[in-house]
Amino acid sequence: MLRGIGRGPFGPKSPPGPGTGSAAAVIDPPLAPAQPEPSPRNESAPSPRPAPAPEPEPPAVIPAARRGEVKADPAQEQYEALKRTIHTRLVDRLDMTRVGEMDPKTLRNEIRGVVEDLCDVENPLLNRNERQRLVNEILDETFGYGPLELLLKDDKIGDIMINGPKNIYVEKGGRISKSEVTFRDNEHLLQIIDRIVSRVGRRVDETSPMVDARLPDGSRFNAIIPPLALDGPVVTIRMFGSKPLSKDDLLKFKAFTPEMLAVMEGAMRARLNVIISGGTGSGKTTLLNTLSRFIQHDHRVITIEDAAELQLQQDHVVRLETRPPNIEGRGAVTATDLVKNALRMRPDRIIIGECRGAETLDMIQAMNTGHEGSMTTVHANTPRDALSRLETMISMAGLELPIRALRSQFASAVDLIIQASRLPGGPRKVTSISEVIGMEGDTIIMQEIFAFRQHGIDESGRAYGEFIATGIRPTFMDRLEQSGCHLPHDLFTQRVMLKD
Repeated sequence: MLRGIGRGPFGPKSPPGPGTGSAAAVIDPPLAPAQPEPSPRNESAPSPRPAPAPEPEPPAVIPAARRGEVKADPAQEQYEALKRTIHTRLVDRLDMTRVGEMDPKTLRNEIRGVVEDLCDVENPLLNRNERQRLVNEILDETFGYGPLELLLKDDKIGDIMINGPKNIYVEKGGRISKSEVTFRDNEHLLQIIDRIVSRVGRRVDETSPMVDARLPDGSRFNAIIPPLALDGPVVTIRMFGSKPLSKDDLLKFKAFTPEMLAVMEGAMRARLNVIISGGTGSGKTTLLNTLSRFIQHDHRVITIEDAAELQLQQDHVVRLETRPPNIEGRGAVTATDLVKNALRMRPDRIIIGECRGAETLDMIQAMNTGHEGSMTTVHANTPRDALSRLETMISMAGLELPIRALRSQFASAVDLIIQASRLPGGPRKVTSISEVIGMEGDTIIMQEIFAFRQHGIDESGRAYGEFIATGIRPTFMDRLEQSGCHLPHDLFTQRVMLKD
């Protein structure tokens, strides 16, 4: 089991207790048969008692077994003590003024050499694998994110969920399992959290116990600490990876069909306003990143997010990020403020990472005032629910608009709603592509162009079904033709396109 060490909590002395060195094993046996011990325990009948040496062992072992405790491994304790000692000596030898001036790669190589020398001094009997493991863990603690480094390097992991220092779960292939990686204690975990959030100008403490941040590769990071989290700090990391998924990757995973991709690509090129709807972990951000590849490279794109995580592939991208209030409750910059400012920055398109409040009204207004091709995501289970949520969020702006006027704004602003879903067993799919065609009375009229119909769950617990074309030809085909996107006439013929 891998464990990390923090910089502050330990000193040069080794933790007490048997098993930390060979001296304890040698000294303990001679002390056991000492004569003064049995007399106070059995004054009434000292002679029939057996030798006192074996008696302390059963009481020590039986209660531990009844409590379900696991006896510490002496070898692991020695390893942890050695790691603490080497890390302490390394910190003492570091010249922090020189550290800030050196290239990170060169610095890491130099530190590796120093740690290997310390290994030779402290314990020259380590084999090659143990030495390599020890050096890597100490480097991760000094320059990286400690035990998290092992999980962050695994490309197969989609989510990391930390429920306190000893319970870490990961999601692989849509399934959640417990990891063997642990932190030493709450203080160690808090040190890693503070290291992550401080690098992006955020803070987390008792006065501000919740924080959203991002890792260098764009992965989403969320932490909540005591007193709000009762069992220790809780961390959730949504992994995006340094290389975003391409359209070919999503086609390979059967997230959608080539016909659906052709329509979504045409919508981007024709500058349709698109809303991506879906639940948590359904792939909304991944889909938004993928569709952004089809935006013309001569367009000026402005992104607005709470924690910057979008990975757009254009050159002319301006990234804006909201700012939480300071410790005095001042200085906050909301998404609404950034949307209003973005309108003065000559944008061709505005992309909001997620609409969750009053900024929704400004986003709809931008879509209606010459910023076609804008995009955003919203949490909802169906396209119809997405429109209802947008209505609710606009009401947060405090404007008492008539429902009909509000829905009329939606109908004229939004062209396409793409529904992403995470199905049982882990597969993520685009389950609906719907067009908003206008108003009929007080009701917004939509028509579904493509859909995924789930038929059941197989033996492994994975959902299966089929992608279908509903047979409805969208009304925006003229706009696609004008933008140079020529789709086959039989693309929308009612049929089953793909079974999965």
